Amino acid sequence: MRYPLFVCAWLACAGALAAAPQPAISAASILARTKVLASDEFEGRAPGSAGEEKTVAYLTGEFKKIGLAPGNPDGTYLQAVPLVGITSHPTLSFDVGGKTLPMTPINDFVGSTSRVAAHLAVKASDVVFVGYGAVAPEYGWDDFKGVDVRGKTVVMLINDPPVVDPKTGQLDPKVFGGKAMTYYGRWTYKYEIAAAKGAAACIIVHETGPASYPFGVIVGSRSRENFELRTPDGNASHLAMEGWLTLDAAQRLFAATGHDFEALKKTAATRGFKPVALGATASFTLDSELRNVDSKNVVALLPGADPKLRDEFVIYTAHWDHLGRDNRLKGDQIFNGAADNAAGTAVLLELAQAYHALPAAQRPARSILFLSVTAEEKGLLGSRYYANNPLYPLNKTLANINMDGANQFGPTSDMATVGFGASTIDDIGIAVARAQGRDMQPESHPERGSYYRSDHFEFAKVGVPSYYPKSGVKFIGKPDGYGEQLINDYIANRYHKVTDEVQPDWTFEGAAQDTAFLMEVGLRIANGTTWPQWREGNEFKARRDAMMAAAK
Repeated sequence: MRYPLFVCAWLACAGALAAAPQPAISAASILARTKVLASDEFEGRAPGSAGEEKTVAYLTGEFKKIGLAPGNPDGTYLQAVPLVGITSHPTLSFDVGGKTLPMTPINDFVGSTSRVAAHLAVKASDVVFVGYGAVAPEYGWDDFKGVDVRGKTVVMLINDPPVVDPKTGQLDPKVFGGKAMTYYGRWTYKYEIAAAKGAAACIIVHETGPASYPFGVIVGSRSRENFELRTPDGNASHLAMEGWLTLDAAQRLFAATGHDFEALKKTAATRGFKPVALGATASFTLDSELRNVDSKNVVALLPGADPKLRDEFVIYTAHWDHLGRDNRLKGDQIFNGAADNAAGTAVLLELAQAYHALPAAQRPARSILFLSVTAEEKGLLGSRYYANNPLYPLNKTLANINMDGANQFGPTSDMATVGFGASTIDDIGIAVARAQGRDMQPESHPERGSYYRSDHFEFAKVGVPSYYPKSGVKFIGKPDGYGEQLINDYIANRYHKVTDEVQPDWTFEGAAQDTAFLMEVGLRIANGTTWPQWREGNEFKARRDAMMAAAK
């Protein structure tokens, strides 16, 4: 394998290629761009803020400086994404046998709405525990069992049902993916199924271990202004309240109704589970401040070199947004989002620069689209909007390659693929990693549901083969466990916190290594004679097949 125009010192230590001309991929450049995007000047890059304006202007300027063409066929670098901002102020209490059990916002629960309504109020809504809330015919699973929950408040557990194989005593990989989370375990699915069943509210019981993050992350993300795509009906079909309870608050509720939370949780992990009316009612209100926001995806284009293939595309994505600022906080109020996702956005720009630096003879046959999307932190809204309103036909889009975060530290001898085994892109990734002297592995924590938590998922949902590689954890020259230690420290101390800022020990040498990997994968797809395909049995294969059949 040949790396045109770029080779770094780490390639030698990773057993890769001999030196080449001046490198087009620079760890220092990735670091510099991350510092800009994560600076206080950008105010945490929230959609609909002054921070968005600065971010969009910066990205547009960088794409112009690099020399890429506007990515929108209208001649601009922008795709308008119509959002509505909703800042909800909730109240919630339960009534058990005439006794009120109040819930305190932030301390006990977080509640919001995605309906475009200034005031919502529900009184005396029967509370029903529906286990994990999964309706999965392919697994013979239905947590609702035909129970009518229209107008009721359903309480659900986080993640998938942990179904144990009686023969092995381990999680059954044939049911809900075993250790790996499926979409049934995502909070977005739980709200969707509850709304489809006609519930008034869905409240998820948060547990730090299964969620892989503390309740404070939910407070930081969901107790401020949230966004939805604007729709003609104002999201009238959505739940009145989408909420979360702390584990302590849930245990108090269950105990007050005479139920053992742990016992019901255990029962909920079995197919025989039936919904349980808790003998309580919920009353809640949501007063919301509303505003329309015209947010932006930023998009640039490298036209393909082959006139016959340049109307086919490979799309790289990275979300530019983060959580903005929270004026309720004392001291530091800015969620800078350095790792999440200033770093990934900086890698996207570095890729764009490296592609543009290729000599004409080495330009990819097909076109490359560099798409930096808005509102990922608000529910993958920017990527969802593009997937449903594509600038270029999806049946001409070979693949999406997504980056969310970057290796801020040194080179690794490994990499990981989120959703490993989903498509034939994995074969390309394995081969490219091997040529770098690295080992490609499945993600180490599939139970965290990362496949459903970043922008590639919206492309997968509409059928486009999507690829989400992650940085390795086996750092060259570092002891075993060093990489996992870095990840755990980040999740505990910086993820979705004001402390996610550029750190003094960040070098991005590992990010440069990964950028070369990402580029080579994209080049192989863009120059390939066959298109990437979903594997047989993959949940998104039928959508791609139908898309391609309709195009014939």
